[in-house]
Amino acid sequence: MLEKFNRTCVYCNTKEGFFNLDHFYPKSKGGSDRVSNLVLSCVECNQKKDNQLPADFLSDRPLLLAIIEKQCKQPLADAAAVNATRWKLKEVLENTGLSVELGSGGLTKFNRRRLGISKSHWTDAACVGSSTPNSLNIKGYQPLLIKAMGRGTRQMVNSDKYGFPRGAPKLQQKSFFGFQTGDMVKAVIPKGKYAGTHTGRIAVRKKGNFKIKTSTQTFDVNHKYCQHIHKSDGFAYSFGELADAKT
Repeated sequence: MLEKFNRTCVYCNTKEGFFNLDHFYPKSKGGSDRVSNLVLSCVECNQKKDNQLPADFLSDRPLLLAIIEKQCKQPLADAAAVNATRWKLKEVLENTGLSVELGSGGLTKFNRRRLGISKSHWTDAACVGSSTPNSLNIKGYQPLLIKAMGRGTRQMVNSDKYGFPRGAPKLQQKSFFGFQTGDMVKAVIPKGKYAGTHTGRIAVRKKGNFKIKTSTQTFDVNHKYCQHIHKSDGFAYSFGELADAKT
């Protein structure tokens, strides 16, 4: 539920303090215990709402009501996958003979706040479990962010909203002029509107006029101006912000 609602009270949008699980439609008025009827609420909002119906409690905020109702319907497929595999993962790790330590989200949050560290995935990883030290120097560290991008699609022809083919079928050949869609390249363009050096991911075309996507813009570039930085492996790489905390 913390992940589903981004660790934020659905009513006041605060991320601070303790949270309660609130029955969006009160049980006293027919609400169920289903996950789709549970929301994340700070203690103050939970007490203020009491057993009011959502339409009554949010009568002055109809847009927020619609947003929460949409959030409630979102599935928890990712959480279900984790719950189904986490104990098996623990068993496999323990069978390696290595020391295995378990931790909860609540303990991680406690350690992070105790050390005065801002929340992110990599700082959470440094605060997991009871072995978290009393001092943690992360100043100057810059995390490498890795995002799964996939390896393309097997769909050979695009379709319209009715399912009918749209456009020509894709070529079975994936590599052109030594480049493949998803490659990271450095493009040194000598002249024109985009003259200069650019770094980004490319989408290849048969004629050699590739599309490059940088952190700020997307445009076409000739393959002659491209140099490989990293060949496509199904992931995108970037750097996060430098940490300035020292505790």
